[in-house]
Amino acid sequence: MLQLSFDPEKCLACESMSCLKKCIHLNYNDARIKEEIKKLANGEYSSVLDDCTNCYGCEENCPYDNHMFYRIVELQEKFDVRKVSDSVREELIKRYEPEGEFVPKSVGGKFVHICLFPHLKDLVYKGFFDGFEVVRGRHLFCNVVYLHYGMISVIKERIPVIIENMKKLEAEIFVFFHDECYGFYNSLLRAYGVEVPFRYVHLFEYLRDFLKANSPKKLDIDVIYQRPCSNRLSPHIDKVVDEVFELIGVRRVNRYYDRDRALCCGASFVLSKEQDKVAYYRDKQKEDMFKFDTSWVIFNCPMCKSTLEGIVLDLGKKPLMLIELCKMALE
Repeated sequence: MLQLSFDPEKCLACESMSCLKKCIHLNYNDARIKEEIKKLANGEYSSVLDDCTNCYGCEENCPYDNHMFYRIVELQEKFDVRKVSDSVREELIKRYEPEGEFVPKSVGGKFVHICLFPHLKDLVYKGFFDGFEVVRGRHLFCNVVYLHYGMISVIKERIPVIIENMKKLEAEIFVFFHDECYGFYNSLLRAYGVEVPFRYVHLFEYLRDFLKANSPKKLDIDVIYQRPCSNRLSPHIDKVVDEVFELIGVRRVNRYYDRDRALCCGASFVLSKEQDKVAYYRDKQKEDMFKFDTSWVIFNCPMCKSTLEGIVLDLGKKPLMLIELCKMALE
């Protein structure tokens, strides 16, 4: 059985308490934060399990890389804290469950992994990815989406199959288009001590190195960036975003809901059929984006884009994936 690498003593001795103190969703005073962290460290029930929105933020905010977010998700299951109804839970489990054996169409070489989003194939531009093949589908799906609903056991059960299916491709390298896919290998598997038997990079790391080698023009524009929740599992990638922006002459506006205050787009609540929460997050995002006089809102997560592009268009702004912005700089 997979065991989380978590040291309770690190939490009990922590003075910063930043995992919960920096959370934009919990409104606890310092005394309560200290008490709740103690309960979580000791594996006891805490009100955090109910109040947590499962946004991954505490994983980024922990100064000791002690995996507080995964600890919370583990305890949510231990104490049967349900984030969705039983019917939605079963629907979600079946929706992403692979059927039959995975047989790759080809093996060897380089692959761009586009998760479950067939339309992303249109963004794997020729010239950017010469010699790469595109792969996707439930057999190769990371299942990280279940973290949003406190369902870590589903992911654990599927981990061995996912890794075996990926190994069948005999890849030289994988470029992960989606932050959740990258976070699965770079964060979740590492937290559970699982060795990844192949080389992989995030899309932004690949784009940064590609841009450095191909002399892009400077776009000289300001943009609003929608940082996805799953990027908080791999916070170093947010620095790569800044490097990419600098290479193409783009300025990232200093919006409130960015960096370590990144706010959910609401997509996870679309899947769980909680329309009141979807509306809440859309309103918050719209209010924040309205403040900036720029024509561009940049995404990487396709779920963020599909959930928020309506309000972006209502504001008279243009939603673009970051790779589309890079293409503009190379044309």
